[in-house]
Amino acid sequence: MIELVQAVLQGSRRALARLLTAVENGQADPALAALFPHTGRAQVIGITGAPGTGKSSLVNAITKAYRAQGLQVAIIAVDPTSPFTGGAILGDRIRMRDHAGDSGVFIRSMATRGSLGGLARATRDVIRVMDAAGFEVILVETVGAGQSEVDIARAAQTTLVIEAPGLGDDVQAIKAGILEIADVLVVNKADRPGATNTVRALKAMLDLGHPASRSATTRHHGRVMTVERHTLDHGDESVWIPPVIETIATSDSPEGSKGITELLETIQAHQAFLATGDTRRKQERQRLEIELYDRLQHEFMERLRRTIPRTMFEDLLQRIQAREIDPQAAVTLLLDAQLSASEGL
Repeated sequence: MIELVQAVLQGSRRALARLLTAVENGQADPALAALFPHTGRAQVIGITGAPGTGKSSLVNAITKAYRAQGLQVAIIAVDPTSPFTGGAILGDRIRMRDHAGDSGVFIRSMATRGSLGGLARATRDVIRVMDAAGFEVILVETVGAGQSEVDIARAAQTTLVIEAPGLGDDVQAIKAGILEIADVLVVNKADRPGATNTVRALKAMLDLGHPASRSATTRHHGRVMTVERHTLDHGDESVWIPPVIETIATSDSPEGSKGITELLETIQAHQAFLATGDTRRKQERQRLEIELYDRLQHEFMERLRRTIPRTMFEDLLQRIQAREIDPQAAVTLLLDAQLSASEGL
């Protein structure tokens, strides 16, 4: 594993592919620990949105633009795992054939493997490996599941939310919670009818109040709840309000894609905003805090499964079904059993 790490740091694409496979299979913890000091340099850009908005085509166009600048680009394309067969098509790279043979582009397809939120559980670690491997830009394309696909905001520095004409009315645009994680809103396929109305609806949604300019707490049925805020407010510093950019990722015109240059300039502007004061440091701390809780939750559940006998689970399920105890009481019994087992070790 140490030899594999050294090969990745030296730029070996073969070693990188092997290590990413180990990461996805949960067999690369020592390598991840060794690579962690070499991370934190890449620009991580998340691309999310509903199916059919042209995310893969836009990733292809953005990659071309960054390669024209001489930057090394890594692409992580996350595809859904079938709940029936357990398989995944991993077909996003079909739209990225323009980069076949380009040593400055590395494309990795991932299956969600049952994870919700648009990313696979190993996506954060894959990003770190690519960061350590020397890629200057890492593009993460999510599943495209719908209105609750917000995990990308916890993994990327800049999040692009892609919309397209004809996917819903103004109310649909306003209620879609996924829009609230956007650092940049992109109306792709802007040459189609209805693009102007889509742009107008998105701007109206922003005028109603973006989370960046609202309080970090809200009331729901009389209860005070904390609202997770992706874009941070720092007192006297200006608040980033997501701009709306129109693009045409695929075009038959001689000029090719349109709006990509403006999009890259907007991404750069957001990166510059993060560089002001300690905004980037606070954003990273927020992401790491969420990741720490996620990892603790996963590790605790794994240890609970190993510690508590399966027969105890089955017995509690039968008692719940017989209405002898309620689910919360069963949880308390399981936690008490786990605590007793831990004290006995």
